[in-house]
Amino acid sequence: MRIVPVELGDRRYEVLIGDGARHELPAAVASTVPQAKRAAIVTQAGIGVPVDPGLPFDRFTVPDGEEAKTLPEVERLCRGFAQAGLSRSDVIIAVGGGVVTDLVGYAAASFLRGTPYINVATTLLAQVDAAVGGKTGVNLPEGKNLVGSFWQPRAVVCDTDVLSTLPPREWASGRGEMAKYAFLAEAFPGAPKRTPDASLLGLALDEQVARCVAVKAGVVASDEREGGRRAVLNYGHTLAHALEASAFDPRSGWDLRHGEAVAVGLVFAAMLARRLGRIDDERVELHRRVVGGFDLSDRLPPGADPDRLVSYMVRDKKAHHDLTFVLDGPSGVEPVPGIDPLDVVATLAQMEQSEAGSRP
Repeated sequence: MRIVPVELGDRRYEVLIGDGARHELPAAVASTVPQAKRAAIVTQAGIGVPVDPGLPFDRFTVPDGEEAKTLPEVERLCRGFAQAGLSRSDVIIAVGGGVVTDLVGYAAASFLRGTPYINVATTLLAQVDAAVGGKTGVNLPEGKNLVGSFWQPRAVVCDTDVLSTLPPREWASGRGEMAKYAFLAEAFPGAPKRTPDASLLGLALDEQVARCVAVKAGVVASDEREGGRRAVLNYGHTLAHALEASAFDPRSGWDLRHGEAVAVGLVFAAMLARRLGRIDDERVELHRRVVGGFDLSDRLPPGADPDRLVSYMVRDKKAHHDLTFVLDGPSGVEPVPGIDPLDVVATLAQMEQSEAGSRP
């Protein structure tokens, strides 16, 4: 069992990683929420990962997919908690992927103005990223995660054994988030000095998860509420969120998982950084090698409209009312505000031209 701490003073918690880690849940509940008399377990119908919190519990099921991340679903959960008699001293347990941990974390932050919760992450995406760090939220028609809060879990359980049943698309989604961590080697004060490379590809699964979690834990500890440095965790996400927002339109015809969109966003960010003179061709190729090494595509979806994507990028909650991107550069990955939209459109056009040139 690997244990990665998230150092947040009196709100410190641990991420448990390994085969069979979910069986440590009763001990995690007892040690982090010792006053709890009852639990609420929230999951999705298709997850099928049994957990025992060591307490009497009520079970709640939420819809599959991003459709679950809505304000009405938060209300439904909170009403269910109230009807079950859950108190602020009890515990809520999210069992699922990033959709579940995002939704349940926000419901826990809202119910009784803050109820303890624990994440049991059952997808690769959740284990390496979504379940750790305390960013919770739901979607609006105008975009992803526009309503939410910072509410840290009491513990995170990452049982790598349950990943064996994931379908290929879920593996791809998790690997897209994992790929960004290859470039965040020096993302927080005190981080070990390591030049970004493709070494993450060669690690065993639990080591891959632990390395990603360790980087995220360090970033979160240095900037919990995204006042500055934590923004590096959004590497590849500005375009990714624009692609996902565009996919909400049924006319798009796209079927992109979050991590698949991030993979495209990582290569786009590298190409934009090169256009701005921040990195060279070799560094762009490293991005392509890492993304390709995880069997991910770096191509824009067919029919992607650059102007429409730019409009979504400006609207993205991380854009700060201008075009801000997290970009690689001489000092590593960092937020860069005030990007000219013409450079963004030109880079998107370059991606389209590269794709057209590679087709037979």
